[in-house]
Amino acid sequence: MSTKLKLFKDLEHEQVVFCNQPEIGLKAIIAIHSSVLGPALGGTRMWPYPTEEAALEDVLRLSKGMTYKSAACGLNFGGGKAVIIGDPKHEKSESLFRAFGAFIQRMNGQFLTGEDVGVDVNDMEFVFMETQYVVGLSKAHGGSGDPSPMTAYGVIQGMLASIERQFDQKTLRGLTVCVQGLGHVGMHLVELLIQNGAKVIACDIDPKLCQAAKEKFKIEIVDSNDIYQKKCDIFAPCALGGVLNEKTIPLLKCKIIAGSANNQLQEDEDAKRLKERGILYAPDYVVNAGGLINVALELEGYSAPRAQILTRNIYYNLKRIFQIADDENILPHLAANHLAEERLLKISQIRRAHSLDASKIRRIHAVETSHQESKKKVA
Repeated sequence: MSTKLKLFKDLEHEQVVFCNQPEIGLKAIIAIHSSVLGPALGGTRMWPYPTEEAALEDVLRLSKGMTYKSAACGLNFGGGKAVIIGDPKHEKSESLFRAFGAFIQRMNGQFLTGEDVGVDVNDMEFVFMETQYVVGLSKAHGGSGDPSPMTAYGVIQGMLASIERQFDQKTLRGLTVCVQGLGHVGMHLVELLIQNGAKVIACDIDPKLCQAAKEKFKIEIVDSNDIYQKKCDIFAPCALGGVLNEKTIPLLKCKIIAGSANNQLQEDEDAKRLKERGILYAPDYVVNAGGLINVALELEGYSAPRAQILTRNIYYNLKRIFQIADDENILPHLAANHLAEERLLKISQIRRAHSLDASKIRRIHAVETSHQESKKKVA
């Protein structure tokens, strides 16, 4: 069987769109995993992927995660994601993002997007020039602004649910948290952790971000390769996915994993490895749903207090997931999947009424015309 046929046989996704405009330098992929709950919603990531295959694999995984994230947190959106292949530090331009926006416009509302890793509010302003199907816009355009603070707030809620289960403790005060990644979400998370009385150890591959965090928050900064081995209560992955794997899990010296990164487990087997080591894993797409909730509210009129109330529900969702895991004797990430899949199944079974607009039936006009011509002949 050819690779192409295997791709179509194994792919769960409804649609994958390749966006190519060489004269501008645009190479992007948009993936829609599911539209059962509504139009697909997901961020756009810009990253210097080593290969086009790596970009495709990432967007397929991320878009599936968005389906489960929307389902688990109660939103009426499907799962989608987009990746732009390129270096966000050197290859951004107005034309690149506007060309990308034009591709989104062609999809006519099937996919709505916002910022993700390597993309910020300013970039989305260019996308907005070409399409209305954008969220996470600046407040000047009626948007909610940067969703990172709400994502970080949601991670805190996930941590609170986790420490209540693992330590029978209600607050983060006195706990040590290792934050891997000091991007938009990571930096806001560090600030919230300190406000909540936690000690923070952090790392990032960008020395400038490390220096900025050290100066602003007076935290301990370690090398990115050493963060796994630091003794802590909570390890918070806030960069790219796949960081929890066969090589890194034996190095961990924590009791809880709760962070904002997507697809933290490299494979399902890694969840078993964490449990064998007595480490509680808070499923990533539940913990990091705050940003999605925040931008989704733009479409019905943004309210910051309402966004915070809905994001607070991450705490309760996670407690429910831990209870499902206990009741069914399964791992937390499978319990989260169960919760999301149950909602997807029930919504997909709703029987909706369908009716035909008579004005759209062209043959009615044709029949009337035929009758009129017949009358003329008789006359």
